[in-house]
Amino acid sequence: MYFDTHVHLNSEQYGDVDEIVNNALENGVNKMVVIGYDLETSLKAIQIAEKYEFIYAAVGMHPSEIKKMNKDDLNKIESLLTNKKVVAIGEIGLDYHWDKDNKEEQKEVFIKQIKWSSKYNLPIIIHSRDSAEDTFNVLKENKKYYKKGIMHCYSYSLELAKEFIKLGFMLAFGGALTFLNAKQNKEVVKEIDSKYLLTETDAPYLTPHPYRGKRNEPKYIHLVVEEMSRLKNINDEEMSQIVYNNACDFFEV
Repeated sequence: MYFDTHVHLNSEQYGDVDEIVNNALENGVNKMVVIGYDLETSLKAIQIAEKYEFIYAAVGMHPSEIKKMNKDDLNKIESLLTNKKVVAIGEIGLDYHWDKDNKEEQKEVFIKQIKWSSKYNLPIIIHSRDSAEDTFNVLKENKKYYKKGIMHCYSYSLELAKEFIKLGFMLAFGGALTFLNAKQNKEVVKEIDSKYLLTETDAPYLTPHPYRGKRNEPKYIHLVVEEMSRLKNINDEEMSQIVYNNACDFFEV
């Protein structure tokens, strides 16, 4: 049993969603959360989730999409939060890798979406790239607005991982964990208690080794679990059950 906590079945790279879902089921993936990153993909995430009983949706505005959003997009995304298949707000956060000239606007949109968490009693899913300090500070300063969240595709230090956990966050790892040069990620998984770990694919991106460079799919998530089990020195089945239960408990599904 596998739970892909972060997948983009709403991506334009997938014209064959039914086939991708069937491939996932055939490889033991029986729960997924489709993640929105703007209004259009948030709507599509819900559409896909409503088609499949075992698929859920998260809706939100990704920091890299802020420059392209219309003035009413955030209000329209907020209106989606009452849909029964929506289990989280995301992915939201800060990205200074691609955009460094609108940091204040990114923070403003980020905080606005964090505040939805308390209003709708939903957890938050955080995207953070090259913005560790600002991401942590925004989350710490706005802790009263949320109870729990996920650090998606965690890529920072072990020390910072412990601080995010203190704020109520789970740490999610995907295909990058299997990369040979992912020493920091491997250290975090090895040292952090398994009860704080989640698995994801971020498909169609970040395909795990040995398929790196090809289009990713949820069916490859077993490779992430296998690397986790190797690092934790427990068998694959036990590791799979731990992270599966973690995800079910987190999303309350």
